[in-house]
Amino acid sequence: MPETPPGTTQPTAVAADWTLDPADTDACERIARTLSTGAHDQVDSPEWVAQARDTWEDLPIPLRREVRRFRRHSGPHGTLVIGGLPVDQAALPATPSVPGSIQRQASLPAAVLTMVACGLGEPLAYRAEKSGALVQDVVPVPGQETFHGNAGSVPLSFHTENGFHPHPPDYVIFLCLRADHDRRAGMRVAGIRQALPLLSPTSRQTLFAPEFLTTPPPSFSPTTATSEPDVKPRPVLSGAADDPDIRMAQLVTTPLTPRATEALTEFGRACETTARTLRLTPGDLVIIDNRVTVHGRTAFHPRYDGADRWLQRTYVTTDLRRSRDHRPHDGHILTR
Repeated sequence: MPETPPGTTQPTAVAADWTLDPADTDACERIARTLSTGAHDQVDSPEWVAQARDTWEDLPIPLRREVRRFRRHSGPHGTLVIGGLPVDQAALPATPSVPGSIQRQASLPAAVLTMVACGLGEPLAYRAEKSGALVQDVVPVPGQETFHGNAGSVPLSFHTENGFHPHPPDYVIFLCLRADHDRRAGMRVAGIRQALPLLSPTSRQTLFAPEFLTTPPPSFSPTTATSEPDVKPRPVLSGAADDPDIRMAQLVTTPLTPRATEALTEFGRACETTARTLRLTPGDLVIIDNRVTVHGRTAFHPRYDGADRWLQRTYVTTDLRRSRDHRPHDGHILTR
């Protein structure tokens, strides 16, 4: 998908919706450090997640209030950008540059990310993606520039996360640790609440029909595509007609009928028309309501010098019980 399709205007970069004041940033840092220096320091351990869940309650009230309001209703864009979170840039190591990079060891950014995840619901991961790590690095990888996923640096088309799976995440959270050198990389987001009015009645009706097949994305291990039992025709839109949920990825969603092809094309145009571009700076945290919002990325040019763009990501579910049959021992990792 081109970065700016013909006939569209590149959206203006959007600043944070809300920014912590310096005193609250300092408070967040003190609290997060208690998680990154404690006895349980493995991010994926149940004990560490339980500590993060409890410690969330100690974070500044204004931050918890904003997250709680977003959890109740994610607004017209389905996206919340919070600025001013602590990441301690001076102490950051070099930006990872290996495939499948993840965060297993507790750190200040991982603690911030996980506490916010616990404020929204429960963190979640998929064994077939990034080894099932709860906190994952989104970084450019040498030799994977054209990869259509988080390791690439070419434009990334619109998608919801893991729409093929019977239990996709409800939210996706990104925390910016480093911006790219040229400040060109932009996270692109488009919400159904703004795109829906641009769709024709026929396209709306078709998008609610089970005439689309969404397969696992390239970031999932190859076995997933053949073993996942729930990959079957499904609609792109579901739920309330006036405020539906989305399951779609432009790269891996295939329309199965001529009318489905036309409707999906129209939906893509509506997303382009209403998209916003977020150019993140260190300490910016983005919460995406994965049920009503698609996201992608503009192209950028990594230098592989240890100071490239670095985001960390985690998934969140509002109802962990819903996926119990996919999570052995009632953990946070979906194994199928």
